[in-house]
Amino acid sequence: MKTSIVILTYNKLDFTKQCIESIREYTVDGTYELIVVDNCSNDGTVEWLKEQNDIKVIYNQENLGFPKGCNQGIEISTGDNILLLNNDVIVTKNWLSNLNTALYSSDDIGAVGPVTNSASYYTAISTNYKSLSEMHDFAKSFNQSNPEEWEYRLKLIGYCMLIKREVIDKIGMLDEIFTPGNFEDDDYSFRILQAGFKLLLCKDTFIHHYGGASFGENIEKYADVLKRNGIKFEEKWGFMPSYSTYIRNEVINLIDSPQDQPINVLEIGCACGGTLLKIKSKYKHANLYGIEFNESASLIASQFADVKAQDAEKEMDYPTDYFDYIILADVLEHLYNPWQVMKNIRNHLKDNGKVLISIPNVMHFSLLRSVINGNWTYTDSGLLDRTHVRFFTLNEINKMLTEAEYSNIEYNATTVAKKREDEEFIQSLTRLSAPSMESQYNAYQYIIKATKNDVNMKLKRKLQIIEGKLNSGDVDKATIELSGMEQFSSDEIIENICKHLKKKVEILNLIAINNFGQGLFDEVLPYLEKAFELNKDDSDTLYNIIFVLNSLGESKLALEYFRLSKVKDQELISLYQGIQQHSPIYNLLMNLDENPNDMEAKNQLVSIIREDDSLVCELKEIIKYCFDSKTQFLTLVDEYVMNLEQ
Repeated sequence: MKTSIVILTYNKLDFTKQCIESIREYTVDGTYELIVVDNCSNDGTVEWLKEQNDIKVIYNQENLGFPKGCNQGIEISTGDNILLLNNDVIVTKNWLSNLNTALYSSDDIGAVGPVTNSASYYTAISTNYKSLSEMHDFAKSFNQSNPEEWEYRLKLIGYCMLIKREVIDKIGMLDEIFTPGNFEDDDYSFRILQAGFKLLLCKDTFIHHYGGASFGENIEKYADVLKRNGIKFEEKWGFMPSYSTYIRNEVINLIDSPQDQPINVLEIGCACGGTLLKIKSKYKHANLYGIEFNESASLIASQFADVKAQDAEKEMDYPTDYFDYIILADVLEHLYNPWQVMKNIRNHLKDNGKVLISIPNVMHFSLLRSVINGNWTYTDSGLLDRTHVRFFTLNEINKMLTEAEYSNIEYNATTVAKKREDEEFIQSLTRLSAPSMESQYNAYQYIIKATKNDVNMKLKRKLQIIEGKLNSGDVDKATIELSGMEQFSSDEIIENICKHLKKKVEILNLIAINNFGQGLFDEVLPYLEKAFELNKDDSDTLYNIIFVLNSLGESKLALEYFRLSKVKDQELISLYQGIQQHSPIYNLLMNLDENPNDMEAKNQLVSIIREDDSLVCELKEIIKYCFDSKTQFLTLVDEYVMNLEQ
């Protein structure tokens, strides 16, 4: 098998020499042919190329640009594969054999590319070598062929792109409308996908890339070409790759399922599906779904996922309780009613399924500074663009998710580099608000994971049924509906009662008494205490809490609740009388009620009061609620107190 390596040159002879010498050193003889297309160099490149015996060379009389030059090289190539390679690259040990192994690992792989130290679209890795010698040592240990390190991609970068000839035969040459260069590799990648092939980034293969050799000396020219070709690409494809191919690694990292577990993932606003494709590389058994309003972008994502081109704010045609994860990366701020969308998608999540969200923070210091200076600057992307219709702070995000009944909400934040004046501005803001707000001024974007907890939904529905029975006056049926409540904790039940029901106090009492009747004594007082907190004058609550406390041996605390009640009806008084019948003071007063001249009873009463004069109030309370001869007894007690004071 032979690979045709096509290299374009335009000056930069030193780069070209290093590149070709590295190919000769680190590529097996007989497995490749070298083709150089020179775009009218004037720095000695042409003369050097004429001295080389192992290179096919095309000498252009003018600079025809990258796409046209590559096409010239492809036309004269004879290899089974074509490798487009920048001349500012240094290849390394095992580079081409590794790439070929990946390219021919499956019939549907159309093209592959390596990782490097400097390139766009997530192809650069962290390196710390300081010389070419150290670089080659690094690459020698790095370049170990490993299918686990192959990652599906939407596009490959043209600095090093290995393509099967059958793919080129099927889709044709590079599109020369992108002359002099930029976006031709994006265009080629999407054409490969459109033809039914896949792209692989080989993260088991590293080469060195100086980067920017072609345009590095003229930044303005580069920016102008980039802008013009970006417009051409969008006109051709209907979307911009810089926006529609993002891989949201910070969102993907929130997925916490085992990598060998089948998962169903839906991304709302999936664009071309870069994030979904990365998930598929990491989770081999993932089932991918997407919603994308841009039909052109959705057609690309449809190559590897089940994608619908529809409006996310309308009813979604997916099964209920189906998805393990639903992703909304920079989507909610574009919706007119994100609050309703968060409620709607909840129905399509499995129990304990999760939403993974990224959303810009309108409290970021850069936006606040613009606003207080009278500006509201829109950008094409980032924190604020013209397509945003809703704006969120951390509190508003939390409110939206809690109202939609998500739980276990976890927040992370991305930040951007700050200058000294930024730090000073943030400190000024914290002085105006609070030190705890500093993190919110620093947060550029919030990254959020929240869980659908169906336990709360089931509990809410059950409580609503119970309330409905009470509304119809059927207490017995309401009590029957309490069956099965043991699966929920008292905290969950109380929280849901307070959050969702109108007859809060009545239902809290109903559950408490039912639990008491079943001997669940630890599951009684929390409900009654919450009911008392909600309405301290409810006679049923007071009766129940006093009765329960007394039954549990807490008669002293029960009597405290009696004293707290402002309105004491006859049932409450009768309960109080029943409790006091076991009191020594009550029994002494009973004796005196029957025999006012019982001196022994009088002396015992005096002795009790002398030992604890605080019992005078209790004594008067017992007389007030337990005896008819109130005046006589109260006069008697006052006399005892007077004698004690003397």
